[in-house]
Amino acid sequence: MGTQTLARGLSVIQAVADGAQDLRAVADRTGVGRSTAHRLLQLLLQQGYLRLDTKGYSLGPALIDLGFKALHGNPLPVVARPVLEELSAQVSDTVHLAVEDGGSVLYLDKLPGSRGAEMRSRIGYRMPLSRAGVGKALLLDAPDRWRSTFDADAEHPQLSPAAKDADVDEFCTRMGGFARAGAAMDMEDNEPGIRCVAAPVRDVSGAIVGAISVSATRPYMPVARMRGLVPVVIRAAGRISAALGYREA
Repeated sequence: MGTQTLARGLSVIQAVADGAQDLRAVADRTGVGRSTAHRLLQLLLQQGYLRLDTKGYSLGPALIDLGFKALHGNPLPVVARPVLEELSAQVSDTVHLAVEDGGSVLYLDKLPGSRGAEMRSRIGYRMPLSRAGVGKALLLDAPDRWRSTFDADAEHPQLSPAAKDADVDEFCTRMGGFARAGAAMDMEDNEPGIRCVAAPVRDVSGAIVGAISVSATRPYMPVARMRGLVPVVIRAAGRISAALGYREA
């Protein structure tokens, strides 16, 4: 019974995280009866895992605290931060750090650029692997996953029209070139008007455990500049990898 209650409570938190803002929406998304959903919501409010205002339910301060603890429990953001700050100062564009989590891109850090439009990415945000530049970098060592990941991402609700119309064979061909180069590019596949160059971060075993990127709006990212950024981003990713114990053969 305790396990079932815990599972229901977690499903309520997830429902609110996915946008359920009132009792009816929470009950509909979780499949829990309204009386049970109401009881769980009240308990989660009391414990600070949720909060309630005029707009409805949202995630509470206790989850924010846990999120920061989880973030700092991972050495990657801590190790990467000084390198990301130097890279950001060098390029004047938005810099990201991301990992793969649950089959999608999860952003762990973001340093906004000093020019161009603000992009929708943020810490804790998720995007489809095969469309985001950092996602492609995370997949460079896994050619056996390219086609299946692309097909699975085709149902992602955040895809732009251009990304939905993309061709899987063309994607796999491009990924092959990215793998040989050691870096990936996003030519507005993920967000209209936004381009980026990304490179993988490796741990002591040589496995890809993260990726970094430099992103900017199209006027600041002509193809020639993107090519010039490839070695810059690879070097920065290499410095983070070295700090995690990776040694290039």
